[in-house]
Amino acid sequence: MPEPAIAMMLCGQRCHLGEGPGYDAATDTAWWFDILERQLFEAHLDTGAINVHALPRMASALASVDAQRQLLVTEDGLVLRDIASGRLDMLAPVEADNAATRSNDARVHPSGTLWFSTMGRHAEPGAGTIYAFREGAVTPLFPGITIPNAICFSPDGLMGYFADTAANRLHRVRLDPATGLPLEAPAVLHLHTGEGGLDGAVTDAEGLIWCAIWGGSRLNAYSPEGRLVRAIATPARQTSCPVFVGAGFDRVLVTSAFEGMDEAARAADPQHGRTFILDIGTRGRAEPRVRLGAL
Repeated sequence: MPEPAIAMMLCGQRCHLGEGPGYDAATDTAWWFDILERQLFEAHLDTGAINVHALPRMASALASVDAQRQLLVTEDGLVLRDIASGRLDMLAPVEADNAATRSNDARVHPSGTLWFSTMGRHAEPGAGTIYAFREGAVTPLFPGITIPNAICFSPDGLMGYFADTAANRLHRVRLDPATGLPLEAPAVLHLHTGEGGLDGAVTDAEGLIWCAIWGGSRLNAYSPEGRLVRAIATPARQTSCPVFVGAGFDRVLVTSAFEGMDEAARAADPQHGRTFILDIGTRGRAEPRVRLGAL
């Protein structure tokens, strides 16, 4: 059974598909998306104030560029967002001519390289790809994935992790720590069995991989060797993605979703789609900023 955790509801507005949380320690601000409703949430953790920004396209994740700008991972490419004005400027189109796909999971490597992913809008088998964005160039890394998720990195940048939720396999791949690019083919690190599926993930300061279990109402923590070492209960069944927040990175923000749930399923899961902060007794670290290169 998962361990209980102290949980606080951060945002009561329900997300159809809450995903892609990020955190800016300098301003104590958390960000996340409702992918299907084309919304970007901005939560000031010191005051509890929450703003919801409407977007003209579906977006699923973001990375900090500097104090003024963010890089959004969207359904048709990488888009620069001015934080103060909300202005959006296309930086790098990705699968913009493919109406069958959208963006999904992403995270920044310690080197500043962004890994991000695409998938079929209806999770069509093999329609997804994990890409790397480095110094202004987009490079495909791992094609043929159905639902790419759990993108995260070891604290020293030597290992990358990702999952295909459809196959419930968590992969590990050795990386060049200076570039965040693979040095070999990925290998299966862990095969998830039982309830739910592997969704978004983040590593803590010790290198444990904290993975949301979609449909399983929990976060699972895996060792770098693939051993399940902890399981923490979450308030919503379709837990989707975690990120460490707070001055000491000692709490975890977790998004959730009600995508695909009928009326009975929603009634049985009263916290569906809400966003929470958990105290799990471990520390994370700051998310790196993405490097734009010469652009």
